[in-house]
Amino acid sequence: MKTLRDVKIGETCTVVKLNGEGAIKRRIMDMGITKGVQIYVRKVAPLGDPVEITVRGYELSIRKADAETIEVQ
Repeated sequence: MKTLRDVKIGETCTVVKLNGEGAIKRRIMDMGITKGVQIYVRKVAPLGDPVEITVRGYELSIRKADAETIEVQ
């Protein structure tokens, strides 16, 4: 299982599944991260948290803990 946290800077991936429950999953979906969407990893902060991504044409920063709940390929 590869998560968004494992994707290297400059790579593009596709969301396969969203793990997590309740409010966490809803918040991730409200940001536009849904099954089948393409995500481009732009930057990772020096200490690894947060991760800056491009999804659906806009930039988004996501916490490392949230990135670990997003399965990608």
